[in-house]
Amino acid sequence: MTEKESKLQALNDMCKNTLNETLQITYTDLGEDYLVATMPVNERVYQPDGILNGGATMALAETVGSPTSMLAIDLSKYSVRGIEFSANHLRSVKHGNITATGKIIHKGKTIHLVEIKIVDDRGRVISLCKLTNYILAK
Repeated sequence: MTEKESKLQALNDMCKNTLNETLQITYTDLGEDYLVATMPVNERVYQPDGILNGGATMALAETVGSPTSMLAIDLSKYSVRGIEFSANHLRSVKHGNITATGKIIHKGKTIHLVEIKIVDDRGRVISLCKLTNYILAK
């Protein structure tokens, strides 16, 4: 198993019995400055009129945003706490999968700003989110 595969496996394993598992969110790719996860769009994440609930979209974004910072720090010395979140929902989705890609756009000593772009199966941006993470010394 490669280091990348090992990190992805560890991220997916830490999500057992959490909201990630409930929403069927799976980490699928990562690199030095990004993390990717997918989530199916089905009746489990619909709002009453049969489209993707914005709250489920935001849960996916948060699920990518905090671990993006976690991958960039020494977890034996620091932890990550999200302190501000914003989302612009640009398009609705009725079925398929959505994919979130988080990238750190500002990496300070105590603050990370992470941009999370969420796209549908056709690559169209459905939501653009920002998460401010506080890097907390243990």
